[in-house]
Amino acid sequence: MGNEEISDFEKQRLANIAERDALLKKLSLEAKSAGVFPPKMSKGSSGGDQNKAKKKAPAKKVKQEPEPALPRRMSSRIRGIAAESEVAKRKAEEQYEAAQEVERAKRLRKSDSFSFNEMLVSGQKLSGDGLIGVDVVTKGVAMPYQRTFDDEDIKKTTDKDLKALREEMSGLNLWEAWEPSRIKITPERVYAMTLHPSEAKPLVFAGDKMGHLGVLDASQEKPTSAVKHEDDDDDDDDDDDDPDPVLTTLKPHTRTISSMTIHPSKPTHLYTASYDSSIREMDLEKTTSVERYAPESTSTDVPISGIDMAADDPNVLYWTTLEGEFGRHDMRASSKRNAVATWRLSEKKIGGFSLCPTQPHFIATASLDRTMRLWDIRKLSHDDPVPVGEHQSRLSVSHAAFNSIGQIATSSYDDTLKIYDFGAKGLPSWEPGHTLPENQMKPDTVVRHNCQTGRWVTILRPQWQQNPQSAIQRFCIGNMNRFVDIYSGSGDQLAQLGGDGITAVPAVAVFHRSKNWVAAGTASGKVCLWM
Repeated sequence: MGNEEISDFEKQRLANIAERDALLKKLSLEAKSAGVFPPKMSKGSSGGDQNKAKKKAPAKKVKQEPEPALPRRMSSRIRGIAAESEVAKRKAEEQYEAAQEVERAKRLRKSDSFSFNEMLVSGQKLSGDGLIGVDVVTKGVAMPYQRTFDDEDIKKTTDKDLKALREEMSGLNLWEAWEPSRIKITPERVYAMTLHPSEAKPLVFAGDKMGHLGVLDASQEKPTSAVKHEDDDDDDDDDDDDPDPVLTTLKPHTRTISSMTIHPSKPTHLYTASYDSSIREMDLEKTTSVERYAPESTSTDVPISGIDMAADDPNVLYWTTLEGEFGRHDMRASSKRNAVATWRLSEKKIGGFSLCPTQPHFIATASLDRTMRLWDIRKLSHDDPVPVGEHQSRLSVSHAAFNSIGQIATSSYDDTLKIYDFGAKGLPSWEPGHTLPENQMKPDTVVRHNCQTGRWVTILRPQWQQNPQSAIQRFCIGNMNRFVDIYSGSGDQLAQLGGDGITAVPAVAVFHRSKNWVAAGTASGKVCLWM
């Protein structure tokens, strides 16, 4: 009988527990849907898991001291108070939105004019007369430090002129005053560079991915106090005895400086283009910066990918965008409506372009759509622009650079450098509307070159020496093996520049306009300079 009575009691108890569990589960689901955490289960409220109930029960009975009667506990929902999780959620959303707004504000173009102090990030003026002074008017796998061109290649050269030039270019040496690891010209990755056209002293300008502009006067000499004496064992004075080079870092843009140029007839003015959609003019003598071109609204985002100027006209700016547009702006015009003209030349981004130095109405563009196109501005429809001709590569084309005799050098992600000789095809005599058939748009020379930079190294772009002091044209380009390569206009390699202290890929390489000076920047903001 006893067993039968216990069985009935047990059945009733289990039924009560099941009913209570169902109720708690329902309440828990409702609480979760309202954003409230489920309440802790009290003693005896556990269902099938009796072990957990036994473990939690003692915690409820600890230290039961007599206390005054408290008001009956009511849920926050019933009392009309927002759940803590809802408050935290709203607070997190507000903080996130505020952070996003701060980031948007950082990237928003600033159209103000800037003084030196307003742009200065670090460093100092390089002279008392301004920033520069008035007087100075295989594929995919890099093998670090493995040369692909050396002295043996020079010795085997049979052409006398080519051999002499190879010896001359290979004889360039790294700037001796400081090793590259000590010359941090920008805080972030170097994206664009130029050398001042002055032959009086080497002046290097570099723009980085965050809008900083770095300036290096490479005519400076290391102080004599920097020579360390052998009997000097005091390590505390090392920093004072061996100072870093004098550098100036400014911030004229809010986003990546993608391109820059100095017109030889206006040597005290530096023009910089940026992903913040603006082109700014910096007066290097007064150290001020003004906006020369930008969309009318600061919220309009049209990142500029390249900038150039005609050799015979210092008043007109030309640029391309990541939206596939080409633009022209006459800085002398009083009305912006009459000063600016734009053409859509590609459905995808134009990564690089250049004007022909001697025939500036011809432009070459390189696009993500895998084409290099040649255009004639004299007859270019805004509605349906037709190129003089185009050549398609297997993968995207990064840059198209014109030299003074009508050659174009391109770099492409198909791991080639292509050279097109349109000067030999009569470019100077072409009339407006002239077009070329497909077979005449093929490159005259193709050079194998590793262009697989990935996302952390700036895209490799060829850059010609615009006024070489010999009949042989030459251009430079970064090498993923941590060198800078120099090639002739016929595709012959002239030199492979390297040296001690180069610890990263000198991806952004530029030639001086007329002297055999080559500067290159790295992803760590460091500069290599060969002279």
